[in-house]
Amino acid sequence: MEWDFLLVQALSGLASASSLFVIASGLTIVFGVTRIVNFAHGSFYMLGAYIAVTIVPWLLEFDRSPWLFFVGVLASALAVGVLGVVMEVTLLRRIYRVPELFQLLATFGVVLIVQDLVLLVWGPVDITGPRAPGLRHGIFIFDQRFPAYELFLIFVGPAVLGLLWLLMHRTRFGVLIRAATQDREMVGALGVNQAMLFTGTLFLGAALAGLGGALQIPRVSANPQMDLSIIAEAFVVTVIGGMGSVPGAFLAALLIGQLQAFGVLVFPKITLVLVFLLMAVVLVIKPWGLLGKPEAAAGRAVLPEGIIDPRPLDRASQGLILVALAAVLALPLLDAYAVKVGTEVLILALAAFSLNFLVGNGGIVSFGHAAYFGLGAYGAGLLVTKAGLPMEPALLAAPLVAAAFAALFGFFVVRLSGIYLAMLTLAFAQIAYAVVFQWVEVTGGDNGLVGVWPSRWAASRETYHYLVAACCVLAIVALRRVVHAPFGATLRAARDSVQRADAIGVDVRTHRWLGFTLAGGAAGLAGGLYAFSKGSIDPTLLGIPMSVDFLSMLLLGGIQSVLGPIAGAAVFHAVKDFFMPLTDHWRLFLGLSIIGMVLVFPRGLAGAWAGLRRRPA
Repeated sequence: MEWDFLLVQALSGLASASSLFVIASGLTIVFGVTRIVNFAHGSFYMLGAYIAVTIVPWLLEFDRSPWLFFVGVLASALAVGVLGVVMEVTLLRRIYRVPELFQLLATFGVVLIVQDLVLLVWGPVDITGPRAPGLRHGIFIFDQRFPAYELFLIFVGPAVLGLLWLLMHRTRFGVLIRAATQDREMVGALGVNQAMLFTGTLFLGAALAGLGGALQIPRVSANPQMDLSIIAEAFVVTVIGGMGSVPGAFLAALLIGQLQAFGVLVFPKITLVLVFLLMAVVLVIKPWGLLGKPEAAAGRAVLPEGIIDPRPLDRASQGLILVALAAVLALPLLDAYAVKVGTEVLILALAAFSLNFLVGNGGIVSFGHAAYFGLGAYGAGLLVTKAGLPMEPALLAAPLVAAAFAALFGFFVVRLSGIYLAMLTLAFAQIAYAVVFQWVEVTGGDNGLVGVWPSRWAASRETYHYLVAACCVLAIVALRRVVHAPFGATLRAARDSVQRADAIGVDVRTHRWLGFTLAGGAAGLAGGLYAFSKGSIDPTLLGIPMSVDFLSMLLLGGIQSVLGPIAGAAVFHAVKDFFMPLTDHWRLFLGLSIIGMVLVFPRGLAGAWAGLRRRPA
């Protein structure tokens, strides 16, 4: 391999790293000050690109000057910064004191809303932006041609880093940002107007994301999938560099850029795996990142208030459960569509219940629970399509496969706590997703697997519905017994106070690891049942949106209730399935519903039911 080719490849990695740093630096600053895991940061990046492809061509009609091109880019960044302020004032300012899990869901609701608004304003077709005047040519480096715009981008990252350093060290606003990153509560105690500080921080973070998106228009077409494609890499850079550390984000972006540039040459089939594997390794060895500090993510625990005192079901609750079981048994008497929806609700109820076993009972907040759901589905699907086994052994293997991976990942996850633990679950989930997505020979890649059908005796929709009902009800009853058993009580004790549980002789790490494994196995069983109900599977079953769906079901049902997530899964999926066929803009409705749930309905359906029952008394 020639040296000039390697040099050009390294320069290409630097250009990508520089662009990635501009985007991730905004996420780093916002998290450092507000402690919010902002999923909407990718939406700001996408809006920057769309606004730029609208403004820049209009400006260039007056004059093809390079200066007007960059004026349009900066104007797009400022416009996105203003949108960040709007989100902070209308939404984030109301949820700074709520647990991070609720904040994550609220910002994901913003993602869904922005996706539909983009489709409404710009349409579904990709929009190509103009090339930068004066930077359209190529530069020969030895015998290799390298685009001039890519060379320009290499210098953008260090320039932004230098400007941010001046801002942080030479202005009062920057000093307050650094102080809030280290100790936000002390900054408030000293009389600093935190509302204005947070608003300014969101403006800066959103503007940097918008700048990153606007700078991409000569390279990448603006498209509605830009947001989720970039947010995972931005999280990787933020976590590896250190949450709240801008120099750390720059160093991490350099590592990721070069890893992607040369990983394609050395490991062409696992480039996505390498990125998230690096994130997982850093979190395990040094959770606060390469240049971060432990204090940067200290503060409130990630977990919300969970199950406090699980009690036996009273008569009213027993009556509701009997009605629900009767409805499940009666569904086959209705049309085939009702049976299909009911089967899916049962499967998703088991997945949501297993997640609440982790979050509500064990205090282990997982941002990637869909990984075990998807791994169970792929475990069953591969045994049927590749090994030729029938449904019965494949379905038995689904929870075992998921539990095995949960045990492997959980061994490292339970060693951490707080936001570090949650981000490590996300890293492992993305590793699983990347393997499934890129291992085309085995998993089919993004095409997935087809032909995952049940055995002949269970081929009818009604029979399979009853099979799913039996499996899900038995699994939920078993998990509920574990919640009420001494093992469940031990998990709650460790959730409430690790130090006290450890002081009385509880092996906290082993109990949490076993709980993580058990929840993963239950999610895997749900995934296996889902695979046979659909007949096909694809990598989206392991993706971030599916994990967020499970979290939404959990919070809609009520995280303080043992059985609340079952009701949450039923309502969430039924509403989603009802509104999706009615409109092309169901994401807008779903996003508004998620935000409304976080703001108005934080205790979920179970909390509302308990409040109604207390009111007469």
